[in-house]
Amino acid sequence: MATAVETKGWTRDQMAARAAKELRDGYYVNLGIGIPTLVANNIPEGMTVTLQSENGMLGIGPFPYEDEVDPDLINAGKQTVSQLDQTSYFDSAQSFAMIRGGHIDLAVLGAMEISEKGDIANWMIPGKMIKGMGGAMDLVAGVKKIIVVMEHVSKNGDPKFIPECTLPLTGKNSIDMIITDLCVFQRPDHDSPFKLIELAPGMTAEEVREKTTAKYVE
Repeated sequence: MATAVETKGWTRDQMAARAAKELRDGYYVNLGIGIPTLVANNIPEGMTVTLQSENGMLGIGPFPYEDEVDPDLINAGKQTVSQLDQTSYFDSAQSFAMIRGGHIDLAVLGAMEISEKGDIANWMIPGKMIKGMGGAMDLVAGVKKIIVVMEHVSKNGDPKFIPECTLPLTGKNSIDMIITDLCVFQRPDHDSPFKLIELAPGMTAEEVREKTTAKYVE
């Protein structure tokens, strides 16, 4: 009789669901492209969370089915979205005024590298074509709390939580929480080191250490 294979770590959806546990009723939230967009599907039932997009949309609905797609309704990541009864629209200057003015409670972003000091690199890889800087630099500077959701290692197996970022920085000393497919790191303030606070199913602290070069507290 075949035995079930134990699943280790979190899937992308499970990482997004873990990030959604950090949402609070009444929050205004910005979601980055990639895994962070999946947080929208995991907002706890009964909780009111308003999603904001840099391209000028406040109150973003769920991803539409194919027969519901409106090509004029997209988020900052160029994904089609839907509107709600309370959705409002404005120009990008007003959108960035919200971000720079500290009116967004939480941003969930992806990253290519995070340093042990909370620096983030997530907007470009030198030599590769990019569409533009986007709003990440404003988000990490102006939003009250920043959570990064990312794979723990790169496609070639290199750690992504490292002593110092090697890629161009998006922001310095900006990150409050890191959620990976292996674990969760958090720090109480930007003067403190990150602490390992949670392990994904099937993972051990030793396995996390083996795939992390940044210094952190256990």
